[in-house]
Amino acid sequence: MTPEDKIMLTQILLSNATDYWYEVDVNGGLNTRDFYLEDATFFNLRGREAIHQFYVWRQSRGPRVNRHVITNFRAELIEPGIARTNNVMLLFAGDGAPVLPSHAPIQIAEQIDHLVLCDDGRWRFRAREFVNLFKSDTPTTVPPREWYEKWSPASLKD
Repeated sequence: MTPEDKIMLTQILLSNATDYWYEVDVNGGLNTRDFYLEDATFFNLRGREAIHQFYVWRQSRGPRVNRHVITNFRAELIEPGIARTNNVMLLFAGDGAPVLPSHAPIQIAEQIDHLVLCDDGRWRFRAREFVNLFKSDTPTTVPPREWYEKWSPASLKD
């Protein structure tokens, strides 16, 4: 891969990641389905529909302000059509309508994405992983156990 090709790949995948988090922050993630492969994993969720239903559930909780900020973005072509990216993700979030009190990020995590180039020319997520580096006392949104039993039973941990 030439340096120019690496720059192009990095920019394409950064744009994809930025568009994803914009959709989550502005529209609650309700239109994120097409960013994933059918059998994708997102943290501890399994399958595109379970990922979508997570955002439906999250919206049902009421107003929430969030901004996912990504930085230190890196992309690596594993083989033709297969890529991995990693970046630092800072999450500013709180329940309620704007304007909320300002505070530090509620989460700072290493975000690792595994992507596949699909026949339509779009890169889609096969897997998204988060490794928490810092976490505040403000909780992230996590569905109740009953939700997992319905939408993602393979992800339950005993």
